[in-house]
Amino acid sequence: MKVFVAGSTGTIGVPLVRALVAGGHRVYGITRRPSNGPLLTSLGAEAVVADAMDRDALVAAVDGLTADAVIHQLTALKRPPARHRDMAQTDALRTRGTAHLLEAARMIGAHRFVTQSMIFGYGYGDWGDRLLSERDRFGPPGRGRFEQHVAAMRSAEQQTFTTDGVQGVALRYGLFYGPAGAIEGLIERLRRRRLPIPRDGGGTMSWTYVDDAAAATVAALERGRAGQAYNVVDDEPVRWREFLDVLAQAIGAPPPRTMPGWLFGLAPYAAAMMTSTLRVSNAKAKADLGWEPRVPTYREGIARIADTITTRSP
Repeated sequence: MKVFVAGSTGTIGVPLVRALVAGGHRVYGITRRPSNGPLLTSLGAEAVVADAMDRDALVAAVDGLTADAVIHQLTALKRPPARHRDMAQTDALRTRGTAHLLEAARMIGAHRFVTQSMIFGYGYGDWGDRLLSERDRFGPPGRGRFEQHVAAMRSAEQQTFTTDGVQGVALRYGLFYGPAGAIEGLIERLRRRRLPIPRDGGGTMSWTYVDDAAAATVAALERGRAGQAYNVVDDEPVRWREFLDVLAQAIGAPPPRTMPGWLFGLAPYAAAMMTSTLRVSNAKAKADLGWEPRVPTYREGIARIADTITTRSP
């Protein structure tokens, strides 16, 4: 297929473009920066310079082009978000950005549209031991300012599923981790002991190794059912304390500091991420997409990260 990828140079974009090209697809990478052209060329893709938030510029950039599919992987997260305002641009990309990309998809004749969603769309908070699946309600009304983030994910999925002439699929990823930029921020903060965790160990989270996320996205493009959402997570949810302790040990960093829960109120979004418990099932993605995570748990993933760091060391 001929595929347009928005967010083609991001955390998941780079391994996704690589996987699409390896699978025989022709890839156009949508990027705001002309300077990303050489990177996309090195990955085997062609660059289309446009800002998805600028509707007119995007339409002009794709005018005269054709494609079979569009994949939306746009976020504006340069580092882990701490406050609500850190999510504002990403929320906008999930609302207006999705609308612009869907319009572009129809212009270029794309019949498939795959959009990035997140497991936090099930709702920030403690779901306890419950294993969440796609049968659970997605995008329930949030509490306070968290509603704007849940509403943005809800909007992205609804637009994807209801646009005429487009077969839409949504992928609800767990938290990304992996080599290179996928986890550099966490590693740097761990080494400087600037990544505290709640004294009770924090919540339990479902994670996704970026290469597995890319493989699931290719599978969804090729085999996903129109109008369906799929959870893309590994096989074993893990408590924040355990994940960060294992990561710190693997990279030779000191264990993270602990803090009383009330201090996390100074960074409300980060607090919600670290105290929410989201155990999420990947059974539907395995059954429908024929996908299996090659990195089934955080233990194998962190071992891979440590190997990468060792290989890079002089």
